[in-house]
Amino acid sequence: MAGQLIVSISGISDRTLGDVADFCCQLGSRNVPVSLLVAPRIKGGYRLDVDAPTVEWLGARRDAGDAIVLHGFDEAARKKRRGEFATLPAHEANLRLMAADRVMEHVGLRTRLFAAPGWAVSPGTVMALPRNGFRMLAALSDITDLVRNTTVRARVLGIGEGFLTEPWWCRTLVLSAERTARRDGIVRIAVAARHLRRPGPRQAMLDAVDLSLMHECAPAVYRWTPYSALTDAA
Repeated sequence: MAGQLIVSISGISDRTLGDVADFCCQLGSRNVPVSLLVAPRIKGGYRLDVDAPTVEWLGARRDAGDAIVLHGFDEAARKKRRGEFATLPAHEANLRLMAADRVMEHVGLRTRLFAAPGWAVSPGTVMALPRNGFRMLAALSDITDLVRNTTVRARVLGIGEGFLTEPWWCRTLVLSAERTARRDGIVRIAVAARHLRRPGPRQAMLDAVDLSLMHECAPAVYRWTPYSALTDAA
């Protein structure tokens, strides 16, 4: 059975959209869809702190087959050493998820998929997610179907947002992706959008994609479906 390839991008805004769009075009030429990790980034009220063209671009990408994944709530919390949802009790996680979900619905980007900033989630967050209608959780080392309560082990290989960006790490990411692909595993590679303007990290991501495709990994996005197993819906 062939492996899978999931590429995700976080930190998408009007400042990074040009680099993200260009990178997505390069992936599109390889027939690789993208999982777009989006955070409301609340400032001074309940609104999505990105401009309308960015929201429209995200919606168009989803219509074309990409996935929208909720990626946190409070921008200030994202600046802490630990991820926003890494230590929250269930009650506080519930409040943040409700608020983020409301904003995403308002701008037409509502999703039932969740990946926490820094990929770290507390037990309280895991408890609160299905209560708020979320069906899939992408964490650092696994992908969980919150409806079936089943988990597939697959570790994220990332650049930025808690991961290193040095040249040696970029090489390690490429080698690790190839090793996973060769074993028919799930290759999960992630990049923070601001690093896509740097030639090294950008090329490392493309090299990891190309090697995964060479080993016949099937391009996929994070998604949940009631009609197939989690490994087909990752």
